[in-house]
Amino acid sequence: MTDKTQQLKAFERLLIIMDELRAQCPWDKKQTIETLRHLTIEEVYELGDAILDNDLDEVKKELGDLLLHIVFYSKIGSETNAFDMADVCNTISDKLIERHPHIYGDVSVNDEEDVKRNWEQIKLKEKGKKSVLQGVPKSLPAMVKANRIQDKAAGVGFDWEAPNQVWEKVEEELQEFKEEADAQNRDRMESEFGDVLFSLINYARFLKINPENALERTNKKFIKRFQYLESKAKELDKKLSDMTLTEMDVFWNEAKNI
Repeated sequence: MTDKTQQLKAFERLLIIMDELRAQCPWDKKQTIETLRHLTIEEVYELGDAILDNDLDEVKKELGDLLLHIVFYSKIGSETNAFDMADVCNTISDKLIERHPHIYGDVSVNDEEDVKRNWEQIKLKEKGKKSVLQGVPKSLPAMVKANRIQDKAAGVGFDWEAPNQVWEKVEEELQEFKEEADAQNRDRMESEFGDVLFSLINYARFLKINPENALERTNKKFIKRFQYLESKAKELDKKLSDMTLTEMDVFWNEAKNI
């Protein structure tokens, strides 16, 4: 592992390269904060894939890609004197110190839950903050957003006391959804289905399960098994559409054991 001096030298090297690319590369010269946005989002998802795959070498590479974007935004910001890399680093450093009074102040905490509650209370005191939910990005995927909303509300004490209470809420929402499904009320069905998902995400939070990660693991599992089924159908020179569910089920069960 490298020491702090080597790390700073490596970071300086990246800053110099960014300066050179911005000055000399036709593509890099054309980029703006707006044109980089969708590429940054893509990089974050690629990092997420690498983390879920537990591919640490790929995690390292994707972190590098993401760091490049941070440096790129900072370089663009410096060109209009809006902000530079030092401003970015100092801003996050100031925020970390302010939001960790149990480390840099005289506040006492007992556990991580106390830390989270303090964090949300401090954020509320910041200029322009009227709600703890203001910090939840509007463009987050719905499942991630639901998890963050619940987490932030819990951070200021708006929460259930025990997991069994949350599960009772899940069962209540399931029953309400079934009633609307039986009545074929399309608008109410969608609303109640959303309530079911929201309550399940809440229950997952109580069990310390990340719902996004859990669902993605299931997605990957389904893809792997379905592709096995496709390969077996190809070996038999058959189309899946020509196979019976019983035939497909045989290979699906085989895939579970792989």
